[in-house]
Amino acid sequence: MTKQQSSNQDKIAIIGAGITGLVTAYKLSQKGYNVTIFEKQSNAAGLASTIKIANTNIEKAYHHFFPTDKELIELSKELNIYNEIIWNKSSIALYYDKTIYPFNGPADLLKFKPLSLIQKIRLGCVILYLKITNNWKQFESMSAYDWLKKYCGDVVTTIIWEPLLKGKFHDYYKSISMAWMWGRLHTRANSRTKKSKGEVLGYFKNSFSTLNNALLSALKKQGVNVLYNQQINNINYNENNVIINSNDQDIKFDKLIATVPSSTFSNLIKEMDTEQDYLKKLNSVEYLGAVCIIFSSKQSLSPYYWHNINDLNSPFVAFIQHTNLINISFYNNENIYYLGTYLPHDHVDFTNNDETVKNKWFEYLKIIYPEFDESKVSFTNVSKLKFAQHIVDTDYKNNITKYKTPLPNVYLVNFAQIYPQDRGVNFAIKEALEVASLF
Repeated sequence: MTKQQSSNQDKIAIIGAGITGLVTAYKLSQKGYNVTIFEKQSNAAGLASTIKIANTNIEKAYHHFFPTDKELIELSKELNIYNEIIWNKSSIALYYDKTIYPFNGPADLLKFKPLSLIQKIRLGCVILYLKITNNWKQFESMSAYDWLKKYCGDVVTTIIWEPLLKGKFHDYYKSISMAWMWGRLHTRANSRTKKSKGEVLGYFKNSFSTLNNALLSALKKQGVNVLYNQQINNINYNENNVIINSNDQDIKFDKLIATVPSSTFSNLIKEMDTEQDYLKKLNSVEYLGAVCIIFSSKQSLSPYYWHNINDLNSPFVAFIQHTNLINISFYNNENIYYLGTYLPHDHVDFTNNDETVKNKWFEYLKIIYPEFDESKVSFTNVSKLKFAQHIVDTDYKNNITKYKTPLPNVYLVNFAQIYPQDRGVNFAIKEALEVASLF
C-alpha cells in the first residue's frame, strides 16, 4: 500500500487546537488524512486566542512577528491573508532608576546615562557579535547570566540583563542557557533593516484572529472536525488502534498527534507501557505561567511601543503600548496597553483574584507614569496562562524529545521542542510543518 493510498484511509486525532494543532491538521488534511481535533477550551488558537476590545479583536497576550518569520509569512500567502499584514517600525524603551530611556539602536545606547562609555562599547560589541554569529551550539552548556557577566561586565549585567532574565525566568534566571539568549537576540537583531533604519514588526489588521479564522475556514472546507470542550483523560491502545478517552468516551484512531505540554502528555500516557527514560524527559520540562493585563484608555502614556521594565521591584517585566505599533484608528481611537510577566504557578500574582492583581499592577504603573489616570481606563482583561514559558537551562538539549514518541503511531509536538529559539507563532507553524512532513 502506498503512502498516498494509506493516507486516504487513516484517521488521525490531534489533541490541542493551538496554532501548531491547527496547522498540522491543515497540512495533513491536504494530504487526504481524516483528521479530528480535540480542544479542551471552548475556542481555538491557544496562546494566540483573542478577545474583543474597542470593537475589534485583540490577543489576550501581546503578539507580533518579524520579517524573518518566513513560515508564518508563507502560510499567510497560502491562506490568502498576506494583504492583511501591516509592517510598521517598532520603538523600544528601557525603564531604569525611575527614568525611561529610548533604546532603539547605537545612538540611544551612547546616550544611556547609567553606563560608562566603556560599558556601552562592551554591550554594543556583544549585541553585534550575537547578531552576526550563527554558531549557537557553542553556548549550549553556558549560563546566559555568567556569559553576559563575563563579556559585558558586572554593571551592564546588573542594569540590563539581570532584570530581563529574572522577569522572564524568575528564580531560574541564573541557570538559563546562553543558547536561548542567542536565539532571542539573534532573531530580534536581524529584524532590523537598513531601509527602515530600525526594527520592523508585523501584525494582522484584525489581530491574529485573521490567521486563526483563515485556518479554521480552511479546515472546515477540508473536512476536519474540530471538537471543543473536550477533556482528554488518557491515551491507550486496542489492537492496532490508538484509543483516546475524551469526556469519558473511548474513540479509535489510527494515529495520534498531541500538541499539549510535555508534563500533560506524560499524565495522559502514564498508564501505558512507556519507557521510564522517556517519561523522565517529559517531566523534566518545567514551566512558568504568564500573567498579562490588557487595558484600553483614551490617555497616551508613551511615544514608544515596547518597554523593558528593568526594575526588580516591578511586578511586570514588559509594558507595551500596542497603539504605538498599530494605528489607534483600528481601536476607536483608544490606546491599547499590555502589562506582562512570567511567574511560578504558586506566586501570589498568579493565584490572587484578577481585581487584586490589576490594582497592584496599576499602582506600580503610576510609579512609572505618575500621570496615569485609572479613571480613563475603559476596559481591562487579566489573563493567566499556566504553560507559557519553559525553562531552558544549560542541560536542556539532553531532554528535548523527538516528535515521534516511543509509543507506536503516537507523536508529540509542542513549544518545549523549539530550540534554541524562543517559542512563538512562527516556530509553532514551523513545528507543524515538520511533524506533518513525517506522514
